[in-house]
Amino acid sequence: MKSKVLIVDDEIDSLELMQELFESKGYISDTATNGVEAINKIKLQEPDIVLTDIRMPEMDGMQLLNFLIKDHPNIPVIMITAHGTVEAAVEAMRIGAKDYILKPIRLDEILAKVERITQLNSLIKENEYLLNRLQQTYDFTNMIGKTDKVQELFKLVKDVAATNTTVLIRGESGTGKELIANAIHYNSTRVKRPFVKVNCGVLAESLLESELFGHVRGAFTGAIKDKIGRFELANGGTLFLDEIGDISLNMQLKLLRVLQEGEFERVGGTETLKVDVRIIAATNKDLERAMDEGKFRQDLYYRLNVIPIEVPPLRERKDDIKYLIYYFMEKFNKIYGKNISEIDPKAMTLMENYQYPGNIRELENLIERIVVLDKRGSIKTPNLPAYIRAAEPEEVDEDVDLEKGLSYLVENYERKIIINALEKNGFNKFQTARQLQMNRSTFLSKLKKYGIQ
Repeated sequence: MKSKVLIVDDEIDSLELMQELFESKGYISDTATNGVEAINKIKLQEPDIVLTDIRMPEMDGMQLLNFLIKDHPNIPVIMITAHGTVEAAVEAMRIGAKDYILKPIRLDEILAKVERITQLNSLIKENEYLLNRLQQTYDFTNMIGKTDKVQELFKLVKDVAATNTTVLIRGESGTGKELIANAIHYNSTRVKRPFVKVNCGVLAESLLESELFGHVRGAFTGAIKDKIGRFELANGGTLFLDEIGDISLNMQLKLLRVLQEGEFERVGGTETLKVDVRIIAATNKDLERAMDEGKFRQDLYYRLNVIPIEVPPLRERKDDIKYLIYYFMEKFNKIYGKNISEIDPKAMTLMENYQYPGNIRELENLIERIVVLDKRGSIKTPNLPAYIRAAEPEEVDEDVDLEKGLSYLVENYERKIIINALEKNGFNKFQTARQLQMNRSTFLSKLKKYGIQ
């Protein structure tokens, strides 16, 4: 799209010369001979940049600049000045003008400055658009979940986002821990600052140290130049440390220092660097057990666990499965140009009964696969993979005393399953919880609820 330039000058020869220059370079140009005329044109249609002389009748360039700063702060302004008014041009720069040009005008100079400023302004607008899209994507109203447990989670995330405190997100793989981290950052006061992510579980210790703290040239073989680490990149913003439970004890100690002091040195360097970074960490590991086994530092745990957020697995929020299915179905309909609008009730029941060890990520992949392969325009039982169809519930035993109520019967059956699993695992609580695909806190609360010693 062509940029529009508004040229304001009471010297007609200068106006015509500059207008001819910009139009020859593909710009759309318009002119005004004073500030009042320029304001009227700006109100009808905003230009991408304004070039204005300082000395003009009726309203001079400084008055026009003040108007633009107040009412149209996104329009960059270049001042045009004679040698006798350079001080005024410098003052204009101080209050908000982007640059100034001395008369007599050099066409190559004015063109270079306009191109530089319009390109920069275009990048700023694009960044603002992308940031706005991200804020809309991670707006709390877009988070899907109707169950009480998930609504409480969303409320906690909203409250935490308004602070600068450290957050530890816990949950199984695929539950949406990174989505929660995104929601916290893009609804925080740091939203216009960087949001930097590091997956600590996929990097060796030496690589992770360099990735987090950076390194200086010659620090190790292959370090051919200085590298800025993720902490520096995230300065003023948020650093998301995913899979924090996988880092070594040595790295835990180095990370603890940054959290305590807000300072570090690059690998191989001696200069101490200070940063202001909000930390959001996430893990699917049982950190309490890791501490008991000496694999995770208690002091680091308490530094990270200022605000703990537990993301429930999908099997504990089954009432949300239906809403997620329709959400993913609409998403992949758009991506793949499909029009699946119906789901057979039996197919829906089967998908709701499945346990989803991969949680929301597994459900999303399932719906994408169904949409891609669809030839019917609806989701029916044959569309589902065999392992989903196998989730069909067995018929209720005729000897069951239905008068005791569904809640009692379900809880009694759940208690028997837990006791049976404990016996098979030699009453090892942690191993039993993993086998049942339950997080530690949920499993312990079940033991307490059912009086299982």
